[in-house]
Amino acid sequence: MTDQELAAESDIPGKPTSASRTTLSHIMTHSDTNLLGTVHGGVIMKLVDDAAGAVAGRHSGGPAVTASMDEMAFLEPVRVGDLVHVKAQVNWTGRTSMEIGVRVLAERWNESAPATQVGSAYLVFTAVDADGKPRRVPPVMPETERDERRCQEAQIRRTHRLARRRAIRELREKRAANGQEE
Repeated sequence: MTDQELAAESDIPGKPTSASRTTLSHIMTHSDTNLLGTVHGGVIMKLVDDAAGAVAGRHSGGPAVTASMDEMAFLEPVRVGDLVHVKAQVNWTGRTSMEIGVRVLAERWNESAPATQVGSAYLVFTAVDADGKPRRVPPVMPETERDERRCQEAQIRRTHRLARRRAIRELREKRAANGQEE
């Protein structure tokens, strides 16, 4: 079923990809560095989670929590003085969850050279109500061919996440049935 078909049968109107897309920018300082003198990966991961959380909250119209982060890739080191731009958008939506794609770019604060991609990640967020229970999210409505491609790729990643989770659960159940410790 296509995203448009899901939106048509949902009681929640769909939202276009552009409705929640956002960019978070931050200049890196000495307090952000690791022992090697470059920006700590955890600092970048927090910025990624912050930007993705803003997108998830905007798209779902309320609170959303990080369910998973996968495929976090660090492509280049980030240095003190770099202006980091974290760009995020909804790639795919399920009933209560959303995959958010994030690109991390960096540019020297004092140069006019274009920003370089230094990282990327995919996060899954679950929308929650006031009691912390999952709640429905609007379907995402891809607007461009690039958005369509990202949605299709997100569905592949979802299939892989679910298959991996199922395989691990089955292995653990088999080990438990055989009396083996976890």
